[in-house]
Amino acid sequence: MRPARRAAQRGFTYLAVLFLVALTAAGLAALGQAWSTAAQREKERELAFRGQEIARAMRSYFRATPTPPQQYPASLQDLLEDRRGPVVRRHLRRLYADPFTGQPDWVLVAAPGQPDRFSGVHSRSSQPLLRTVAPDGTTAATAEQRVFLAEADAAAVPGLPLPAPAPAASAASLPR
Repeated sequence: MRPARRAAQRGFTYLAVLFLVALTAAGLAALGQAWSTAAQREKERELAFRGQEIARAMRSYFRATPTPPQQYPASLQDLLEDRRGPVVRRHLRRLYADPFTGQPDWVLVAAPGQPDRFSGVHSRSSQPLLRTVAPDGTTAATAEQRVFLAEADAAAVPGLPLPAPAPAASAASLPR
């Protein structure tokens, strides 16, 4: 009797272990995908933060020009140490690395009317973005298409004058 009973149970444990291994593999695959997405979102947040910091530093450099005409920086190093005045100014505390490449190898966007200077930066990476619409409403499918310009959000910079509001329509000019 015993040999017949063992023959009926043969392979059950093996099947249970195979099912457990498959279930564990599926769970780890889902966890890996979630981790990858979270890492990508963190890189995108860092890209936005670092790009906005560099843009803020470029605006500060531009406004701190001691004599007219105002100039944008010629290199990222100019943002770290601005020696144009009697006192050294540091518009940027440190040179941020591009979160997608891991290097401070930002692509410099030429300033209008100042070809040897730059007024914006963008990433070298062509990696697709999860969030294609930026908070300012611009769209970018890849990291290199997300451009951070010094004059982009000048209205949000403390100390700069706000643009003049649109004239309000008077009651007499409204159609009846």
